[in-house]
Amino acid sequence: MIVGDIKPMEEIAASICGYKKILVVGCGSCVSVCLSGGDREAQMLSQELSRKVYYKGDPPSLSADNILRQCELDLIKAYHQIPKGTDAVLSLACGAGVQTMAEALQPLPVLPALNTTFLGASFEPGIWREMCAGCGNCLLTYTGGICPIARCSKSLLHGPCGGTNGLSCEVNPDIPCAWVQIIERLSKQNKLDLLSGIHEARDWRSGNAAGPRVRKRTGIGGSPGAP
Repeated sequence: MIVGDIKPMEEIAASICGYKKILVVGCGSCVSVCLSGGDREAQMLSQELSRKVYYKGDPPSLSADNILRQCELDLIKAYHQIPKGTDAVLSLACGAGVQTMAEALQPLPVLPALNTTFLGASFEPGIWREMCAGCGNCLLTYTGGICPIARCSKSLLHGPCGGTNGLSCEVNPDIPCAWVQIIERLSKQNKLDLLSGIHEARDWRSGNAAGPRVRKRTGIGGSPGAP
């Protein structure tokens, strides 16, 4: 899922201080699971930003609501609860949600309240770890289900660097060396031979090196299906 962190209150307040009436909109999907952007967080943020301590003058009028998924245009278009007189929307969605909201609600300004951080998973309560870089060319088949692009600090594809101590990454001793983990897992699976082959140089265009990516599929939303 997409993980995000709330921006500093001072930064958010500075971005909305020029508006009089603001709707804080939570997103009921990914960022709600990591407790950053759901309905509850929208209500709490609205209350916090109503405090005068963040402003030189009077604080803006804030209300809060929630949309199931801000990254889907159809759900936004079906949302008819933008209060009359709203000057701006403060979104608690990821960057994709903020941009989709801005497209759907233009010319109404849509401002971000979160910093989108990574694609991750939770292995214990309250902790989310980065697991995927969205590279567009998944190589987990060959690495035991451990992504070296996301989980190696250098995104190395040819094995561990010389900086590892056999357990941890040289960047931070609290970060496990992804390649040590890959080798250990493949050893347990008797699949170390997957690392012995020669692979072509990686084509990074499957990521965003060739510009913003688009995925198209027919047979959805009234479009003709594949023959």
